[in-house]
Amino acid sequence: MKTTEEIYAELLENYAGRAGFTPADDCDLAIRLYAAAAEIQALLVQADWVLDQSFPQTAEGTYLDAHAQLRDLSRAEASAAAGILRFSAGSAGTSDVTIGSGTVCMTADEVRFETTADAVLSAGSLSTDVPARAVTAGKNGNVNAGTIAVMTVCPTGITAVTNPAAFTGGTDAEDDESLRARILDSYRRLPNGANAAYYEEIAVGHSGVAAAKAIGRARGIGTVDVYLAAPGGAPDAQTIAAVAADLAAKREIAVDVEVKSPTVSAVNVSTEISVDGGSSFSAVRTAVENAVASFFTGKLLGCGVTMAALQSTVYGVEGVKNCHLLSPAADIAADAAVLPVLGTLTVTQIVEA
Repeated sequence: MKTTEEIYAELLENYAGRAGFTPADDCDLAIRLYAAAAEIQALLVQADWVLDQSFPQTAEGTYLDAHAQLRDLSRAEASAAAGILRFSAGSAGTSDVTIGSGTVCMTADEVRFETTADAVLSAGSLSTDVPARAVTAGKNGNVNAGTIAVMTVCPTGITAVTNPAAFTGGTDAEDDESLRARILDSYRRLPNGANAAYYEEIAVGHSGVAAAKAIGRARGIGTVDVYLAAPGGAPDAQTIAAVAADLAAKREIAVDVEVKSPTVSAVNVSTEISVDGGSSFSAVRTAVENAVASFFTGKLLGCGVTMAALQSTVYGVEGVKNCHLLSPAADIAADAAVLPVLGTLTVTQIVEA
């Protein structure tokens, strides 16, 4: 793209060719020509930007969303991590203790979680489990077991809180590159009412569905099985029922469509890391654990898990100087009916000689 100076030089040359002389740099005419050159350069920048937004390959932000709408697609919204909070009393009480919905607890890093239902710690009991979710949607809510330990307001009679298992399912809003890939894929795999793309597109259009895989002739000629995954893993019964009802109304004539939950396959991950001199191993280990947990989302449905991808995830964490992936020992092959999920996760420190 031409710079302002290049455009100004061309204007001067063109003027000199027509008028027979070149204006002095400090005269009024030269100033006017330079101002015009600056405006022309701004118009060129604007025209180049408009051209970028005109195609899904280069559009960004809301303009990319507009391209998605033309393909009946939309940007996936952020989802909140969910799990269980365990509230405990120091000793068994003689009366029930009520824990209200919306009770907020948090990690040491002040990631906040709230209960999603009323619960009661019965008289004589020491603890009770309550469903909860992250207050703010996003990957930041994916935390490991035992990391939620602070109550912002302690319910009467409750002395401690923890999460016995990891909170999972938190995803950030879909970024431009992911949405762009889906838009371009919708052109490559045009849904025609009979192919896998048709069923998958309908399924992914439902709230709570992160990925879908359709398998034709799964149970013989005239049958289609559609497997679903939620952002945090396997879908719930309500989501399966909603997608099944939609597909039953839109399926091909004489085709038997079944919507199913995938087979969940646990992937045990073990890695050892070394950290930068200014970093704490404990803090970096926690960050690595969160990064690996965030890698295993419902979008892995039907996808393989490569050692390279896991290694890149670990090495990409700030503070990691070096890393060795110990397990899995080989790439895990893709299967349309299988959803890889995180099994055990072990992060140790490299022992340097």
